[in-house]
Order: sequence, then structure tokens, then C-alpha cells
Amino acid sequence: MKVAAIQHDIMWEDAAATCAHVDPMITQAAAEGAQLVVLTEMYSTGFSMDTDTIAEPVDGQSTQFLVDQATRHGVWIGASLPERPEGQRLPFNRFVLAAPDGTTHRYAKIHPFTYAREQERFAAGDEHVTVDVDDTSCSLFVCYDLRFADEFWAVAEQTHCYLVVANWPESRRAHWRSLLVARAIENQAYVVGVNRVGSGGGLDYVGDSQIVDPLGEVLVEATGEEAVLVADVDRARVREVREKFPFLADRR
Repeated sequence: MKVAAIQHDIMWEDAAATCAHVDPMITQAAAEGAQLVVLTEMYSTGFSMDTDTIAEPVDGQSTQFLVDQATRHGVWIGASLPERPEGQRLPFNRFVLAAPDGTTHRYAKIHPFTYAREQERFAAGDEHVTVDVDDTSCSLFVCYDLRFADEFWAVAEQTHCYLVVANWPESRRAHWRSLLVARAIENQAYVVGVNRVGSGGGLDYVGDSQIVDPLGEVLVEATGEEAVLVADVDRARVREVREKFPFLADRR
């Protein structure tokens, strides 16, 4: 399966402008044969804590944009966004994955980023989500989740590819880069890490998006500028690595 990681800037708290901005990059990814396209965390608004301004209802404009793009291009496409279910006080930071037929799958970020007091503005999720994207099982995670190895271990045996979307700041970029590779190595699976570039909310971002193979080799990466990264994710490669090096069985 060909996967595209779109490393993009975000128009701060302006979903319509950001959607218009990323539209041609999605078109490029589809033209390059991507079957799965991944944008960033809080892809349409940036990592804002002003949930009174940015939170959307379920199936709001940011979700509808993903659905429209998925059906228009015949691809799977995902990103996280601020979504508030009806009657709920706090929204979720939700990874929404739209299928080519317009159906959606949702994962709510399990670990709010307490350093930024995200837990005061967003509710925490409590369920892992793994989706069969064509013939490849993909598990969904959001930014700060990357620091918690046990969450990735919990779904390792059923996962070929981890999708991690982020707004991970430049000041801690070494952590992001190292942990993406670590999660691939320890779980013998692909990791698609997609981070934003630009500035927002007083923070700077340089991307460092990567697609990493099950042995920890970085297949493609980009730093500093917007980019569409495309690489093949092969479930047979995951099986081959796990059979040659049966490390997962030793966790039991």
C-alpha cells in the first residue's frame, strides 16, 4: 500500500483557510498513487486550547472536508481535529479516518498533553482503534500518545502500521524523531509520523515527518518545509521481520 504523509502548515484557528491550503497537496498525493493520505494533528486549526472557538460538532466542516477528499480521490484520508459530541462539555482531540466510500472511523487521543493543560480543554479517549485499510491494519494515535510505549504494545500483534499525527514543537524535535523509530523497532511495524511546519500559538514547528519500516529504517523524511512524502507499506514485510526476529512473543 502506498502511503502519503502530508507535512503542512496550518492557518491558526482558521479551518476553512487551512482546508483550502492543503487541498492541492492531497491532490498531489493522490496523483502519486497514494491509497492512504495522512495529515497532521488538529490539522485545520492548529493546537489551540480555545475550544469555545475551534470545537466542531460531529461531522463538522473539518470532518466533512476529509470525507469529501476521500470520496473525490478514492483514497483513505485521516487527521485529528477538535470534535465535540452533542451534550458533551469538552470536545475530543479525535483522529478521524475517512474511507473512499465516505464512512469514517474515530480515535480519541488517550493521553492529553498535560504540560499544555490540554486535559482542561479536551476529554481523554479510552479505546484503541485499529482499522483495516485495504489489506493493511493501521492503528491510530495522536502526538503525545507517542511517549507511552504500552499503548503501542497493546495493539502490536494486530497492527502492520501505526499512524501518528502531531503538532510536535521544534524544541523537542529529538524526542519525536527518536520515538518514531523506537516504536517501529520495538513493535516490528511501520510507523507513519506526520507533524506540522510553521508557527502557531507561540510555538515553532519543523515537521521531521517520517515513514519508518519495521526494522527502524527511515524510508522518507522531511524537515522545515511543506512536503508530500510517499512510501510503500507492505504487510508481507511486517510478517517477514516478525518471523525472522520473533521478539514480540518474548513479551508474554
